[in-house]
Amino acid sequence: MKLANSRGRVLYTLRVVIQTAASSGTTKAAALSTCMERALKHKFPIGSTVYFTASNISRPAASGTYEVIRQLPSDGDDCQYRIKSSTEAFERVAKESQLALP
Repeated sequence: MKLANSRGRVLYTLRVVIQTAASSGTTKAAALSTCMERALKHKFPIGSTVYFTASNISRPAASGTYEVIRQLPSDGDDCQYRIKSSTEAFERVAKESQLALP
């Protein structure tokens, strides 16, 4: 079920990128290529252990070791991930710039 929802979001995102590019004069092939490059640039695979460093600007968060639960669409130039600590009952969203290999 989650996989189907993820595919739907990816297809919707691709459609929006292609339509936006087409309206700005970019070819659909070029827009699709750019979108695919962005989709493939996640640094950390699902299941990997990462070290999360909390940002001073965002909400308070515990820095430490987390597991990557899901790769999320990028936020501008920074990929995002859903991560979970074994010491917390909830998941967090973190930007790739906040993560490092332990």
